[in-house]
Amino acid sequence: MTPEQILLVRASWPIIVSKADDLTTRFYAHLFEIDASAARLFAHVDMAAQRAKLTQALDFVVTALDDTDTLLPVIGELGKRHVNYGVESRHFDSVGEALLRSIGDSLGDAFDRDVRQAWAEAYALVASVMRRALVRSVSASRAQGDSRR
Repeated sequence: MTPEQILLVRASWPIIVSKADDLTTRFYAHLFEIDASAARLFAHVDMAAQRAKLTQALDFVVTALDDTDTLLPVIGELGKRHVNYGVESRHFDSVGEALLRSIGDSLGDAFDRDVRQAWAEAYALVASVMRRALVRSVSASRAQGDSRR
């Protein structure tokens, strides 16, 4: 991400977070509309708590965008944990689409091309680290299972 994109994400965040409940409610509605298989991952989840976790995660990302030494390890661990929830690599595409839609819903006309691209880049960074961690965790689990045979 460029410094300008980080500034755009951070400048838009106060507006977004002021509508956090609406943002996260719309996010999950969009996600489940885009990818029905993702909805099954949340069948037994307290969605109010889940929406709060999403807000916290987004706040962390926005704060740490220019501090990769802090951001990347935390995001990597988050990716590893998502293996336990049944998340697959393909889900990251659906999540990205749902996130950008819900941010657009929150920002309205302020979600111009540059702001959209900045958020897309921020998500691409997060998703690439999480996806890589998820894939590595799955591979390690399979290798461990193979060695036990």
